[in-house]
Amino acid sequence: QVQLVESGGGLVQPGGSLRLSCAASGSIVSIAAMRWYRQTPGKEREFVATMAWSGPDISYSDSVKGRFTISRDNAKNTVYLQMNSLKPEDTAGYYCNAQLQITPAGHYSDYWGQGTQVTVSS
Repeated sequence: QVQLVESGGGLVQPGGSLRLSCAASGSIVSIAAMRWYRQTPGKEREFVATMAWSGPDISYSDSVKGRFTISRDNAKNTVYLQMNSLKPEDTAGYYCNAQLQITPAGHYSDYWGQGTQVTVSS
């Protein structure tokens, strides 16, 4: 069974840093990309960052560009989000998304983790 588990969230002061991780486990044949989204109550889930599992393709939302860095560890099927210079408006539940192939002849499908809460407050 495929599972995505986020960790690393918590309470941090404005200007502080956190590093989130998302580990994919289970019968995974291939990963096309892993992504981070965030969501606050009453709002749609917002794209944060994405990276391909091979090759150089990375993109960020304008709101986090220059402050957040997405990275990966292919051997561990893990994606990270280093968050620096955090602002109160970064407060949200952060969710990991992965485009995964779980059978050799199968297509790629989206999988989601349960989320980890990030709260930026003084």
